[in-house]
Amino acid sequence: MVQLVGPLRKELADSLSSCRVLVVGAGGIGCELLKNLVLTGFKNIEVIDLDTIDVSNLNRQFLFQKNHVGKSKAQVAKESVLRFCPSANITAYHDSVMNPDYNVEFFRNFQLVMNALDNRAARNHVNRMCLAADIPLIESGTAGYLGQVTVIKKGMTECYECQPKPTQKTFPGCTIRNTPSEPIHCIVWAKYLFNQLFGEEDADQEVSPDTADPEAAWNPEETAARASASDQDGDIKRVSTKDWARSTGYDPVKLFNKVKTSALHSNQYLFKDDIMYLLTMDKLWKKRKAPVPLDWAEVHQLGRSQDDMCGAGLKDQQVLSVGGYSQLFQRSVETLRAQLKEKGDSAELVWDKDDPPAMDFVTAAANLRMHIFSMNMKSRFDVKSMAGNIIPAIATTNAVIAGLIVLEALKILNSDFQQCRTIFLNKQPNPRKKLLVPCALDRPNPNCYVCASKPEVTVKLCVHKTIVQTLQDKILKEKFGMVAPDVQIEDGKGTILISSEEGETEANNGKFLSDFGIRNGSRLQADDFLQDYTLLVNVLHCEELPRDVEFEVVGDAPEKAPPPSVPEEEKSITNGNKDSAQPSTSTKAEAEDDDILIVDSDEEPSSSTTDVSMETGSLKRKLQDAETGETASKRKRLDQQPAAEDDDDDDDIIALD
Repeated sequence: MVQLVGPLRKELADSLSSCRVLVVGAGGIGCELLKNLVLTGFKNIEVIDLDTIDVSNLNRQFLFQKNHVGKSKAQVAKESVLRFCPSANITAYHDSVMNPDYNVEFFRNFQLVMNALDNRAARNHVNRMCLAADIPLIESGTAGYLGQVTVIKKGMTECYECQPKPTQKTFPGCTIRNTPSEPIHCIVWAKYLFNQLFGEEDADQEVSPDTADPEAAWNPEETAARASASDQDGDIKRVSTKDWARSTGYDPVKLFNKVKTSALHSNQYLFKDDIMYLLTMDKLWKKRKAPVPLDWAEVHQLGRSQDDMCGAGLKDQQVLSVGGYSQLFQRSVETLRAQLKEKGDSAELVWDKDDPPAMDFVTAAANLRMHIFSMNMKSRFDVKSMAGNIIPAIATTNAVIAGLIVLEALKILNSDFQQCRTIFLNKQPNPRKKLLVPCALDRPNPNCYVCASKPEVTVKLCVHKTIVQTLQDKILKEKFGMVAPDVQIEDGKGTILISSEEGETEANNGKFLSDFGIRNGSRLQADDFLQDYTLLVNVLHCEELPRDVEFEVVGDAPEKAPPPSVPEEEKSITNGNKDSAQPSTSTKAEAEDDDILIVDSDEEPSSSTTDVSMETGSLKRKLQDAETGETASKRKRLDQQPAAEDDDDDDDIIALD
């Protein structure tokens, strides 16, 4: 006779109480998951999260209350969960999971790892650590009403990085700087402007007109002369945005009105001078409506004579007048200037959607630019949604996904791995009237640049133009997710190109790859000892790459998915992306009791698929990526914001830029 402890067999209940599990992320999914774990019988839990509690978390992260705002999510989650089960042994880490302290040996202390993350960098890292430690990983994510859970096991299933990820949504610099046509272009410009004025300057985030715009095809000397002629006293001098702003003491009027040395005449800087400069680039406006420069005196007077509000509703959902936004611009600059002064010389601010002055600045600057380029202006609520890359979070979705994570965990601990599934939560029922659709786990991708037996990629670049710093930061760290790479040239001498030890190879950073004898066909061995990961990089030299492209990854990994291994008619659903999950419309589902639902089909689909076109009625469909708004083929896994190390499951945030 089978002994039961509650709803579980005694052997499984004993396994739960003795095993150690790691939960990465204590946000929307993480809160629900921690509660579920202790109520199911898990006794030894460790949770790690770098984030602190914000007011915006309280509507769905129910372990937190108003008095917890500003405190560590991991620590408060631990304290709250212990009220459900005081006998549980919970350890909380207020830290980044990418900290070198959490190495492979740390991961080997656990029988199971559960991800509740919101960014790609941390997901990639945990994926690699679990592969190196040979520990099962349960990956999950939500986006609004959509959600998914999947299981990753070394050598048995696809890893998180087995399938190509959609590139994050970006916009050409010339579009942002010269010819914005959508509100999001103006919002991105305003965020760039915030960094140029108050934050860390980035050459890739310039806000002044792009004189190298190939579409303009204008003569710089002629245009400079025309720009001078467009102003009474001419001599328009263009200087660094931050340097000039500092020289004015961040005077909000002078940011709008670029005062000249004589102090007798002023040029409108951000919203007039630059716009007049753009107007001299004639070819840009032959098929577009030309922008209309703003005059500070007229706009400011308009703001006094008009009501600030256009339309009813909550304050954040109101659209102000142009004058209202000019006043908001002035107030926000004054507040940000005070914050800089308080921090001291050379201080920098970091843009945060939850920081009211920063959000006011971006809202005002973006709307003024929208007006200049004849777009309908947006409310603060709409601007925040786009600037913060927000997809509304649904507490119920988090609860469902957290429950599914525990069910998959029970299968793993019951040594029933063959019953593990990728499960999708859809917004609407599929043709078989199912909201929850389980799919068979896919086998590892033999071309994966992470979990293959000998990971290898080919990178196309110009060895005479690519410097070592670019190889380290943009290729190895950003593109391939390494944390602290060491790179050796396979030249028979073992030349060390990059060392993770501070100071050892810094002198190489500004040198070109060709300076080290690297040419077409050269091979580089990149090792990340923290991740216990080695990647062989084949160099494919190319003299000319497309404009603004520094390198390209070619071949089957990671940009190109492998050919499908099952017939098209048996395919089901793509995996989700970031905290997102894609809806399933599969007509095939599992023919067994999967602890979730009973599906009345004898065929079980794979969890990966090619694009599906709903219009044609076939099993192919195109799925919108929650992060980029673009369709992508094969499985789209859960994403994250590159370079971010935030281990929070703030599951309403999707990276845009």
